Amino acid sequence: MVRARKHVTFITIAALLSACGGGGDSGSTGVVPVAATPTPTASPTPTAASCSLRDRQDWAASQLREWYLFPETLPATISPAAYTTVSDYIDALTATARAQRKDRYFTYLTSIASEDSYYASGANAGYGFRLSYDADTRRIYVAESFEGTAATNAGIDRGAEIVAIGTNSADLRTVDSIIATQGTNGITDALGPDTVGTTRAFRITDASGTRIVSVAKTDYALTPVSSRYGAQILTDAGEPVGYINLRSFISTADPALRSAFERFKAAGVRRMIVDVRYNGGGLVSIAELFANLLGGARSTSDVIDYTTFRPEKSANNVTAFFAPQPQSIAPTKIAFIGTAGTASASELVIAQAIPYYHANAALIGTNTYGKPVGQIALDRAQCDDRLRVIAFSLQNSARQGAYYDGLGSIMEASCRAGDDLTHQMGDPQEASTRAALDYLAGRSCTPITGTTGSQGTLSLRTPAKILELLTPQRPDTTQREVPGSF
Repeated sequence: MVRARKHVTFITIAALLSACGGGGDSGSTGVVPVAATPTPTASPTPTAASCSLRDRQDWAASQLREWYLFPETLPATISPAAYTTVSDYIDALTATARAQRKDRYFTYLTSIASEDSYYASGANAGYGFRLSYDADTRRIYVAESFEGTAATNAGIDRGAEIVAIGTNSADLRTVDSIIATQGTNGITDALGPDTVGTTRAFRITDASGTRIVSVAKTDYALTPVSSRYGAQILTDAGEPVGYINLRSFISTADPALRSAFERFKAAGVRRMIVDVRYNGGGLVSIAELFANLLGGARSTSDVIDYTTFRPEKSANNVTAFFAPQPQSIAPTKIAFIGTAGTASASELVIAQAIPYYHANAALIGTNTYGKPVGQIALDRAQCDDRLRVIAFSLQNSARQGAYYDGLGSIMEASCRAGDDLTHQMGDPQEASTRAALDYLAGRSCTPITGTTGSQGTLSLRTPAKILELLTPQRPDTTQREVPGSF
């Protein structure tokens, strides 16, 4: 997701694609000299406001009527009395926009404290892995494990299959039986609440065989660029190729990205692979930093993106211009690896390259999720309520922005590839990485087809099957920005 650029007492402008797919508000890093999103003036918070259900519902409705990007879709009247939660009422208010595929649960209520914690450092309680599942065979796989977490400490990594889950080794239930009786929501329930100390037993099958491991959820800070494979210099046909995999657009990605691009610059990298296959989005400030690091050939009059609010809020519109950084490179060709788990800020980074690179920028893998809109954050501190409201659209310098069906429809070059769980991401033998190298070298590939009219569903699409990122019915901030994470 893409979020906005600045926190204030009541509002944070956020341009986040959800994965969630995703969300993220563009918290200012104070480093990148890009145009800042104006901070709208929030409506005054009643001094005697309570946190009763009805009061919170009324507050949410009034904010939507003031800021929602699609005001014409809001019902003229709808009583909150029939809804037992604020979230259910918000869902009812945004149902029409949802049916039109403009707001797929991108407008939602969350906790100020937990979201601020995530965007500052990626702080979260969990096992530390990302899960996908095969709907046809009812099987769960580990798509990725994060460094320094309970999962990696237990030896659980990409490609492992979770065969059974239980509170201990004596009450293991097979994944097949859980999905058969309860659907995938049964899996998220079986994984337990996101609280430190929640412990589950897993029967795991991987290259080492089958074993039972007990894993407890711990607090961890997401490493935005993996220390194992996140930034590499590959060699193909005797030429250096930069590879960068960004997990989420959070504040701590700033130094990690700068460090990686400093290495690329020193190595004379002119061809780049940008892997955002599971990236659900995040801070716009980090997306624009990413664009600047790729934009060594851009001038300060070149546009990265346009942020556009509804007409009566147009005073908040912003144009972001390039500001090349000391670590910036000037690649001649870029391969962007994406899937339907690629959303929001990730899509923004890809879309901004199209007018400048044309067919020298390609989408590798499958079509993306399709979230060309962003959120502002409306805060009500006394209730710890943060309302994420779709309030603006995002366009690249060519004014391309209506990619609700994913970027496949506007990319000028693409190569279809699977998400190969038998190899680590960034391995030249991994299917999407291999296709990216082939594209950069001018070797032939099969274009991504069938994207028009088909919307991303946070799936990992391959020619043979669909592996979907496992997502709770009501994902938290981390699961929106890092889809499939538990």
